[in-house]
Parts: sequence; C-alpha cells; structure tokens
Amino acid sequence: MKIKADYVNAPQWRELTVKSRLPEQLKCLDELAHNMWWAWNYEARDLWRSLDEKLYEEVGHNPVLLLERLSYDRKEEIVKDKTIMKKVKDVYSLFRKYMDVKPNTKRPSVAYFSMEYGLNHVLKIYSGGLGVLAGDYLKEASDSNVDLCAVGFLYRYGYFTQTLAMDGQQIANYEAQNFGQLPIDRVLDENGNQIVVDVPYLDYYVHAFLWRVNVGRISLYLLDTDNEMNSEFDRSITHQLYGGDWENRLKQEILLGIGGILTLKKLGIKKDVYHCNEGHAALINVQRICDYVAEGLTYDQAIELVRASSLYTVHTPVPAGHDYFDEGLFGKYMGGYPSKMGITWDDLMDLGRNNPGDKGERFCMSVFACNTSQEVNGVSWLHGKVSQEMFAPIWKGYFPEEMHVGYVTNGVHFPTWSATEWKQLYAAHFDENFWYDQSNPKIWEAIYNVADEEIWKTRMAMKNKLIDYVRKEYRKTWLNNQGDPSRVVSLLDKINPNALLIGFGRRFATYKRAHLLFTDLERLSKIVNNPDYPVQFLFTGKAHPHDGAGQGLIKRIIEISRRPEFLGKIIFLENYDMQLARRLVSGVDIWLNTPTRPLEASGTSGEKALMNGVVNFSVLDGWWLEGYREGAGWAFDRKAYLPEPGTFRTSSMPLLSTAFLSKKFCRCSMHATRRDILKVG
Repeated sequence: MKIKADYVNAPQWRELTVKSRLPEQLKCLDELAHNMWWAWNYEARDLWRSLDEKLYEEVGHNPVLLLERLSYDRKEEIVKDKTIMKKVKDVYSLFRKYMDVKPNTKRPSVAYFSMEYGLNHVLKIYSGGLGVLAGDYLKEASDSNVDLCAVGFLYRYGYFTQTLAMDGQQIANYEAQNFGQLPIDRVLDENGNQIVVDVPYLDYYVHAFLWRVNVGRISLYLLDTDNEMNSEFDRSITHQLYGGDWENRLKQEILLGIGGILTLKKLGIKKDVYHCNEGHAALINVQRICDYVAEGLTYDQAIELVRASSLYTVHTPVPAGHDYFDEGLFGKYMGGYPSKMGITWDDLMDLGRNNPGDKGERFCMSVFACNTSQEVNGVSWLHGKVSQEMFAPIWKGYFPEEMHVGYVTNGVHFPTWSATEWKQLYAAHFDENFWYDQSNPKIWEAIYNVADEEIWKTRMAMKNKLIDYVRKEYRKTWLNNQGDPSRVVSLLDKINPNALLIGFGRRFATYKRAHLLFTDLERLSKIVNNPDYPVQFLFTGKAHPHDGAGQGLIKRIIEISRRPEFLGKIIFLENYDMQLARRLVSGVDIWLNTPTRPLEASGTSGEKALMNGVVNFSVLDGWWLEGYREGAGWAFDRKAYLPEPGTFRTSSMPLLSTAFLSKKFCRCSMHATRRDILKVG
C-alpha cells in the first residue's frame, strides 16, 4: 500500500476552552454573568461595577470578560470584603427569586424566529430597530412568564462598527467576536459534546454549532456555521448580519427557517405557536409541512395545521423592502422540497407569488409567510392599514379590511430602556405591583402626586449624565477624525447643559429624512445661535454599507456641523449602539423624528424617550399617531391620517403625562406598552 506523505503527520486539532477560576464564594457570579437578566437590572450592573470599576469600563461592561480578567489578588479581596459579598448575596437572591418562577401554562407556548436580537451592546447580533424589538420581545416574555424559546444566529462579525473619516465618510469595520468571552453557552449533548444541527443544502449538509443565550427565563438558541466541518463558502453564512449577495441571503434564510425547525426537533421542543419576525424566517413553514407529511398527513391537512399555529409579523411598509428570489436561485437550493411536501415545484413557487402561475414573478418570502400563517400583523395601527393595502394582491376579490392582516403596536421593554434614576423614582411613588401591571392606566396616575421639583431634578441628572458621557467617550474619537485639536476642545466646551438639547438617533435610511432639519441653513443658524434661548442638536446613526445615499446624508450633516456657525451646536456621535441609545433617549430634552409618512412602520425610539420623561417632536407616523396627546409633545401635520375616535386599543397603550408646564419646568410624557402578541389566544 502506498502511503501519501502529506497525510502522515497531519495535525489533530482539539478545541479547548480555558476559564478563569473563581473562588467557591463567587461561583454564583458565573451563573449571573451568563444570563442576560443583568442587562435590565441595575442592581446586577452595580454589582459588576463594584468588583472593579476601572476594569468594568475597560471590558465594555461585559461581565463574562470582567470575571475572566479579575486578578487573583482582587478575587481574594472581594471574598474578604463584607460589603461586596453582601451585595453578591442580595443580587443572586433577586436573580434566583426571578428564575424560580414556573412558566404560565395557561398561555400558549411560542417558538420565535428572527435574524437579529438586540439584547445588549455586548452581544453584537443586531443592527437596528428590528433586532432591538426582538430582544425586547424576549425580555418581556421572560418578565411575563411566557413559555417561549427563540432561534437566531451567532454572527462571527455581526453588524459593523462605525468610524468616520476626516471628511465625514462612514467607514464600516467588521470586528470578530470571541465567543468564549460572550454571555453565551454551548449547547451540549449527553456526552458533553456541542450539539451540531445538520441542515440540508443542495446535495450536501451545512453543519451548525448550537449555542444558547439565557434571557432571563427564556432560551435563545443561536446557530453558528463558522466551523471546520463546513466549506469556506458555507462557513461565512453566519459571518455578517445582512452581509453578502442574494445567494448568501437565501442560504441564511434556509438556515434560520429550515435549520431553526430542525434545531427545535433535535432538542425535543414543541410549541403551540410559531412566530416569524419578518419574512426572513418564513421557511419554517416549509419544514413544518414536510414533517407533517412525513408523519402520514396529506399536504392539504399539513398546511391547515401549519396555518393554524403560525404567526407572521411584518415590519416593512413597502414591497421593495421584502426579500424576493429568482426562480433559478430559489430552485438551486429548494428544488428537493416540493416532493417532501407532497406538491409540485410550481405549487411551491405559487405560494410565494401575488399572481399564481406567473412565471415571471419571483418568489417572495413575505407572500409565502402570508399564505402559510393564520395571522399577519403590522406593528402600528397605520402600518396595519398600509400592510392590508400592500398585501391586497394576494387575496384578490376582497377588500383590504377583510383580510387576516391586523396590527399589534410595537412596545419596548420598560426595565431595559427606563434609566435607573427613573426606576428608583417609580419604585418610591408607584404601586409595588407596577412592574407586573404596566398596562393599568390607574397605576400611572401616581405621577401626578410626584413633586415637579423631583421630576425636574431627575431630568437634569439624566441630561448631565449624557453630556458627561459624550465628553468622555468622544474626546479621543474626535481628535482622530476632526483634524484640528483646538476645534475639538472648542466643541467640548460648547456643549451647554442649559441649552435645549434635541436628539435624533436611528438608521440612516433616506426615508427617515435626517436631512430635513438642514433644508434652510440660514434659519437653522438663527435658531441655534440665539443667545437667550440656546438650542443644540445631537445626531447619530449608521447607514448600511451598500446605501450610498444614507452615507451621503451622514457626510453632509458632519460637513454642516463643522461650519463655524454650527460648531458645537450640531454634533454627530458615531457608532450608534444600544449603550449610546440608552444615554440619548434618557438624556435629551426633545426626541426628533421626521420620517416620510407612512414609511415609519413603528419607530420605537420615541417610546423609549417617553418613558424617560423626554418630549417627542415627530411626524404623525408609526406609534406616534396613536401615542400623541395634546400637550404631551408635538406633532407634524396633525390633521392628516387621523383615525376615527375609538379606533385604537388604548388599553394596551397607557399614556402618562406629567401634570406641569411652567417657565421652569417642561411637560414630560411617558408611554409604556406591552406586546399583546404574548397573549395569543
């Protein structure tokens, strides 16, 4: 036998995970660090800071990395420090009390599928509003004690980190995540090996490692294809969020949909409701139909069962925002599924077409989701109406209002986005059951009993906290990209705590109209340079790397901000993420939102501002059409798009307005919502 020389000494690689050893008294901290519960509980974040404040800042508020880098001497000091150890005990007791509550079995169980999840800035598996909504949904499900699990991706690079060139051009930096330093766990089998999910592609399989994120009481399972079992073409499936070409996008959606269902099967998980967050996950219903047919049902029986237990949430108000795939590309990867479903190829294609039989029409994930789901919902009242019109071609002969397309207005997770200072105020003045009964308007009326001075003190504390954050975090960045150090010093000096501070933070898509403020620069200059009524603007946001127009808006705003009359009055903060968002929505005086109506499906940043006593100044679009009240903020074009009285489900959207307006104090309004979707059935 001839032995190939290049096989003789082939290295045998083994992956080892090395963890820093914790003293027995601190072992509970590892459990705490690997549950995202700490992300919305300030008691836990205070605990991490008390272990080593300087190191906590250096590791970017990542508790897993903090514990890994704590020195042996510091660990010994902590064990001997009675004050810190009491805090460890108290916080862990709070955590265990929360975790030991059993799920509410009276509600339907839910399996949730999404391309992204915004849980915390430490875990970079999100880009914007869709992901943050999904993250808030999981947190609220945990707090509401819903039997829910979720499926997504563990991205190697995630979404990009934004830096700005000296000319204001956006630079996208993709930084690899070290999975061993993240608040995630490997999902292991009975032999202690990481579970691998095998997903069929063409005539081969893609092998995905399985990870778990503990989100309070909720398990979020993440698929990861960046492993040596896959080819270089398939390892990159989970490299970037919304990265690559259309073929990679299809491979991602096959992994999320078909791979997501195979994941739950492998884990032995069955749920009552299967929820697609956007059309990206629509292929879950292909695999579910295949499974039912394999059990002996006909296609007609299978699709009725699938429809009866499927829910599709749409976030995009225009057809161009949905995913379409050419028949050739779609058939390349999905050609083997019709026979497993008990139908023809044309039947499968027609499920994704507005006009069945039209060979020229591409397969649309959203149309397929509509055809295979019992319920379809937009994310605000107006978006529900827009979605009915948008999907009308699917069900010809019906009026839009007759379709099974409704709405559930997006909510936000109150404990995540309410600043610590506000939480403490609520705890002091609100009913003790407040956190568990946020939809009760009577509870919110307690704000009228809070002294104006106390509210104003809280507002100013948050404003100063934001200004300190900007001065600290952006000094170095501005020195790198502003060119002139004296200009940076001048800019920092001009940030005025007594000025009216207006914030604008969101994805820089053109329909968001970040440029609207700058259409009359002469008038803007008079506003920001009024010595008696100083006004300053904070802008932030990212544009998609392929969106040249959005990047152009960022560059234009930066160019204007560097003009002498606007220096320190118009400020752009780079690398918008959840950490910066929390500072902005709690620290500015007014939250500005100027989308082209009706293209803002929901726009939940304004809700986050409201719960921190920040006033909204917004186009009547998305949630603000429902949330606006006279005297509790400002609205563009008030008479346009106003629905008939009694249209809204006001019970799910309690509005809180502070009862004062004077020279010294500004009126603050707050708004708390819950996803009624968690109460399906």
